[in-house]
Amino acid sequence: MSSAGRGRRKAKHHEEEEHENHERWLVSYADMVTLLMCLFIVLFAISQVDKTKFAALASGLSQSFGAPITALPGTTPEGSVLDSLPSPADIEAGVAPQNPASQSQIDTAAAQAAVQRAQQIQKEAAAAYDELAAARDRIDAALTAAGYPGAARYEIDERGLVVHVVSDGVLYDAESAALRADGVRVLNAIAPTLTDLPNQVRIEGHTNSIPVTPGGRYPSNWELSTDRATTVVRHLITRGLPPTRVSATGYADTQPLLPDGDRASVSVNRRVDVVVLSNASAEANAQLAGLDAAHGN
Repeated sequence: MSSAGRGRRKAKHHEEEEHENHERWLVSYADMVTLLMCLFIVLFAISQVDKTKFAALASGLSQSFGAPITALPGTTPEGSVLDSLPSPADIEAGVAPQNPASQSQIDTAAAQAAVQRAQQIQKEAAAAYDELAAARDRIDAALTAAGYPGAARYEIDERGLVVHVVSDGVLYDAESAALRADGVRVLNAIAPTLTDLPNQVRIEGHTNSIPVTPGGRYPSNWELSTDRATTVVRHLITRGLPPTRVSATGYADTQPLLPDGDRASVSVNRRVDVVVLSNASAEANAQLAGLDAAHGN
């Protein structure tokens, strides 16, 4: 072979063997140790309870909810919460909680809370009943002074104070929603008490079961009872009752006081109910009827 051919032949490339790093495992090991250290720091941090901050939190919650937060009896509201909790575990020393709350303690605290809640509801119901009874007495005295001592019947139920004003011969004529002169005087006697109260007032119109005359002004007792209720509302507003505190609804003959077989049902069931709604909670309102019965009403 000529020298030119040998010159064109490519020189063979010599590759050096790559040097292997036998210490790469140290990098992974260092990362793992770092992560473990962070984990233990976090565990240590969350195992420590700052009692000062916890007491401040307990005091704030107590003020927000209007009563001291007490899990178990203690010297102060803040201390009682902290004292009733199990002691935090000391991770470094490996000490377990010393005074864990037993199930019996939890049950006792729950029972005490239930008793306190029941007492609070009873107190609220008694206060609501006293306010409604005072309004009833004022209305009754005003009707007596106006010369209508028997124009209304009273009851206190889960809604509040219900004043049954018999409309037969007092408020309206038969199949009419126009107020009679007697009805105006009755409503004028009731209005001052209703105006002074902060409660919402609902006017409910009721009829007896006798159908209206065919071809008359009202197609049925539904329209008649509703018109009678709204007539009372309009008159009470003219006497100072704020429109935002009063509403009207008609029930026709669906809520009678007496069954149709009773002779008095024709006149007694044709009425207007003035309902002074209670401002208490639903639990307290549920006790109002029982309190009314206990007072012999």
